[in-house]
Parts: sequence; structure tokens; C-alpha cells
Amino acid sequence: MIDNAIVITGGGQRLGLALAKALHSKLTPVVITYRTERESIAELQKLGITCIKADFSTDAGIDDFNQYIQNHYSSLKAVIHNASDWLAESTTVSASVTMQTMMQVHVQAPYQLNLAFQPLLENYYQQNLSTASIIHLTDFVVDKGSKKHIAYAASKAALANLTLSFSALLAPKVKVNSIAPSLLMFNESDSESYKQKTLQKSLMQIAPGEIEGVEAVQYLLNSRYITGHTLHLNGGRHLV
Repeated sequence: MIDNAIVITGGGQRLGLALAKALHSKLTPVVITYRTERESIAELQKLGITCIKADFSTDAGIDDFNQYIQNHYSSLKAVIHNASDWLAESTTVSASVTMQTMMQVHVQAPYQLNLAFQPLLENYYQQNLSTASIIHLTDFVVDKGSKKHIAYAASKAALANLTLSFSALLAPKVKVNSIAPSLLMFNESDSESYKQKTLQKSLMQIAPGEIEGVEAVQYLLNSRYITGHTLHLNGGRHLV
């Protein structure tokens, strides 16, 4: 059985990938989930990071991953809920399916896994006399809403609310916080015109890259005191 591990859901690309590389060590082994096979998975495995294919859009996928962790890990230093989907309202997918999928991935999975992993997080506290952590990756749209991604925004808002409830439930052994990013990085397919338009939406007018998210996670992991808090990474977008 493995001690002091960090679980990162959705660790196969972008911020999750950067987090896995930054946080993995012999003292704190990282295990990630991924949904799609990518070259990055082989890269992470070469680094000694455990990569588990998991689909959180179904209860079976959540249950299977939980069972794997219970069978292989005796304590968890942190659980970072980064797995996400980004369905927009459309005429090709029903409103019911859209909302159900968003709530399943962004609310059901963190909710069920937080409860299931509570003993493992508390084991870390008992062994190290140091708080364990849960971090929810939410979104800037929680406070603003979205005309094109209504179900997505609602589900991320529900995830933000889970932060409040779980921080109260699990204190003082486990800290529970959220990180709400706006733009951190662009996709390779984004056009130059889209990039320029999007950059104008924040005061800082930059895409800071995944390092901004990595440092925010490290800050919350290292804190002995912060819980029930949302850390906003939006470059002052709320003031524009």
C-alpha cells in the first residue's frame, strides 16, 4: 500500500499534466486519471506517475477509480479535482443530457470521491500531523454566468459550493479550497484574432500559462490555514 499520494483527476493534458509533473516525487507519488489516450500518458508513466483511465461521466467509472485507490493507497496528501468537460447548449444534444453530463463530471464525481477518500486523507493527517488537501478547479464563469455554456457554468457553481460544505465537514484534518481560473493558456487551434479579442477581456492582457495554476495549487497545498476559500486567477477580468 502506498502512502502520501496526490490524486489529480484529468491529468493527461494542459493544467492537469503540468500539475502531475510539478507535484510528483518519491515522497509524494502522483496518480492521475485520464479519459483519452495521448502521448503525454506515456511521458508521465516514464516519470513513475501512475495513470488510470477513468470516465467520470458514469457512476461505474467513479466507482472503479475509487476501488483502485482503496486497493492501492493507504493515505492521500491531496485530491485535486481537475477533470472537466465543456459542453455547450446545442440542437444536437438534448438539454437534459447536457446538464446531466456536466453535473456528473463536475459535481457527482468530486462529491462521491471526497466522501470515499475521507479516511485516506485523514490517515495522512494522523501520520504526518499536517493537514491534507482537497482542491476543486472551478471557473471564472461561476460568478458571471455564460450564455453559451449554461449547464457548464451551473455545474461549476455547484462544485464551488461543495468547497464550503466539505471544508466545514473535514476541518481541521483536511483543507478544502477552490481555484477559479479564467484564461490561463490558449489551445493550438485558436486563431490570432480570437487570442487578441480574449486578451482584451482582462486587465493584465496576458495568457500566463499553466505555471500560474501550478503555483496556485502549491500555495494552497503549503498553507496550514486557508480553507473554504476560492482563489481567483482571472487577471482582473472581473473589473473590465
